[in-house]
Amino acid sequence: MRAARFHSYGGAENLVIEQAPDPHPGPGEIRVRVAAAGVNPIDWKLRTGALRRLLPLELPAIPGRDAAGVVDEIGDGVQGVSIGDRVFGLGGLTGATAELLILSAWAHTPATWNDEQAAGAGLASVTAMRGLDALDPLAGRTLLVEGAAGGVGSATVEIAVARGATVIGTAGERNHEFLTSLGAVPTTYGPGLAQRLTTLAPHGVDIVLDTAASGSLADLVAIAGDPKRVATVADHAGGQRLGTHVVNAENDPTLLSAAAELGGQGRYTPRIERSYPLERIADAHAHAERGRTRGKIVICISR
Repeated sequence: MRAARFHSYGGAENLVIEQAPDPHPGPGEIRVRVAAAGVNPIDWKLRTGALRRLLPLELPAIPGRDAAGVVDEIGDGVQGVSIGDRVFGLGGLTGATAELLILSAWAHTPATWNDEQAAGAGLASVTAMRGLDALDPLAGRTLLVEGAAGGVGSATVEIAVARGATVIGTAGERNHEFLTSLGAVPTTYGPGLAQRLTTLAPHGVDIVLDTAASGSLADLVAIAGDPKRVATVADHAGGQRLGTHVVNAENDPTLLSAAAELGGQGRYTPRIERSYPLERIADAHAHAERGRTRGKIVICISR
């Protein structure tokens, strides 16, 4: 199969397109012929070697954790899915930016999503839902989302609105119209946020989800009034120090199915800032590494 790989840690220029061995599913797994794969912060952090002490890789490695495509091989014990089904989901820490990928958690892709949208849903939706679940209940409460325009942030906004929350989202001014389209009340991040919220939420903010790791977590705890009313999916060290909920993404098919159900109802649509062909994966990684994206970046593998 064709795949993007890196043979040593370093910059995006280390990514090359080459032939790699075809993977095959084990028990409880499926293989998909990948249509598109997501680009997530962990992808470029693994590639640079920033996480090599915590998460060492066997090189060469194929970047990417989530993707969408068509099932073409099924492992032992798998039920509820057939060859030819459109699915999206999660594999291991690497492997997605290739023609073939093994998924350990998946859901059927709703007809309302195209391949690029489905590819952007996997990691973003399970991360958002895990963060929101830590703050339940949502209905009738005011939620502040720090970093609301990014891949996880935009998913959080739509899913929280679908669950009945009033959402205030922080982002740069260029993304305020985008946040409004998602159903959030936009405001800028940074100094003066607490004062701005007195106008936007005169009765206060009930719960806060940090998706940005921008160094604002202590301020967010002060705004919420209690660290247990704050969850972070991004600043794990800060969250542990301050006593907030600290959330990790999991390969959870239940969460993927819930995201797909909202997608089928038209209540959650993964937002794609830009799609790149496989041959331009280095540009896609460089784009992601610059940050401040509006929604997700995805790599188109096949049509």
